[in-house]
Amino acid sequence: MNYSATQEALRSGASTHGRMVGRPIKKGAPMILVRQEIGDVLRDFRLQKGRTLRQVASKASVALGYLSEVERGQKEASSEILASVAEALDTPISVIMREVGDRLAVLEGIESMVPDALPDDFGAGLDGELVSQR
Repeated sequence: MNYSATQEALRSGASTHGRMVGRPIKKGAPMILVRQEIGDVLRDFRLQKGRTLRQVASKASVALGYLSEVERGQKEASSEILASVAEALDTPISVIMREVGDRLAVLEGIESMVPDALPDDFGAGLDGELVSQR
C-alpha cells in the first residue's frame, strides 16, 4: 500500500487485515500501538512481494509462529528481527520504517506536516559544495 492509499484508508476508518484502523488521535483517544502498524506494514510488503509467511520466516531465520504474531501486532519485534525480515523481503529497513512513520502520522492527524519532497528552491542559496563538520 502506498502512502496516499494508506492516508485515505486510515482517514476513512477502513478495515485493514481484519481490524478497524483508528481515526487520528484526539485527547483521551486510545493509544496507537506501534507494533500493530509495524506488523501491518511488514504484512503489506510481504504480500506485495508475493511471498508466503513461511518463505519470509525461513529466509529471515525467524520462527514462523513468531513472525505471524509480529504481523498481527501481538509481539514486539527487535531491531535485529526487523532487519532480518526487511532483508528477507529485499526491502531496505528505512523504507519499511518510513511507511510505519507515515501511517503513524496519519493516525496522529499530522500527515500534512510531513512533506514528501523538498521545495524546488531548497538549497538555491548554496554554492553546490557540501561542508563537513568534523
